[in-house]
Amino acid sequence: MKIVLTDAQTVIDGLVNADILKKFGEVDINGLLSYEEVADAVADADIVICNKTLMNEYTLRYAKKLRYIGLFATGYNNIDTDYCRRHGITVCNAGSYSTNAVAQHTFALILEHYNKVSRYNEYVQEGKWKRSPTFSPFVYPLNELAGKTIGIIGLGAIGQAVARIALAFQMKVLAYNRHEKNIEGVVQTSFEDVLRSSDIVSVHCPLNDDSKDMFNKDTFSIMKQGSLFVNTARGGVMSEKDLLDALESGHLGGACIDTLRVEPMEEDCILMQAKNCIITPHIAWAPVETRKRLMSIVADNIENYLKGTPVNKVEG
Repeated sequence: MKIVLTDAQTVIDGLVNADILKKFGEVDINGLLSYEEVADAVADADIVICNKTLMNEYTLRYAKKLRYIGLFATGYNNIDTDYCRRHGITVCNAGSYSTNAVAQHTFALILEHYNKVSRYNEYVQEGKWKRSPTFSPFVYPLNELAGKTIGIIGLGAIGQAVARIALAFQMKVLAYNRHEKNIEGVVQTSFEDVLRSSDIVSVHCPLNDDSKDMFNKDTFSIMKQGSLFVNTARGGVMSEKDLLDALESGHLGGACIDTLRVEPMEEDCILMQAKNCIITPHIAWAPVETRKRLMSIVADNIENYLKGTPVNKVEG
């Protein structure tokens, strides 16, 4: 059996490997295939494992033996599920592997905004503390999280994990979710009320037709003056131009972003150097432990498929 990885460098590095897959057969590891290279690379594959590689009629046109596609991801918008269904190809994703990691990164961003750790470290490294007249130089204002209201958009596994952390910080937690969920300490209310009442709005919903550009000029204008916008979900849920305008006008006090509409970041991305905007390169999901867990889930998915009892199957 031949297993082909098409974009392994999106998961694998010197700390995380794909050795667990070798028990199933030959493993052909490709770092990051271009769109034009994929078809030839997977032509003789029995199994393809990918993260963001497009799997469609063009890239799969030679893959006559292919019967299984496994994803290094929860989302599967890069897979032509109709094509796979017509050609008897089972598709399985990897869910719930990064819940704690993304929740942790969400608060790393929030804490950086309010505690300014990197800016104070830079202040010290530049030798400025040595020249300070006081032992505690109040160079950058700090703020407590306790007593602040966080509004969570989307109460899936990650949204719930963020809520638990917020409650540990003694914050008030509001949430908007399409379906009512009974979660202790969380007050569910309308989308507009969450925006209007929250000091921090944190997005944890999938990208779909309902959520695309849901954060725009109108919704940013509803948010409290000086509030913080956090997006560790998908770049497509926000209008980058409208976010920039809300930041530059001072209506928003800041933004913490881990995802953009186009990734890697474009050379002319308008959010580069935006006022009070912290950007990380889509790494909320990527701690070493998380990627190892992901690899184990992918291997378990293959094992269950080979037993005839596929799990995490994408229906499309």
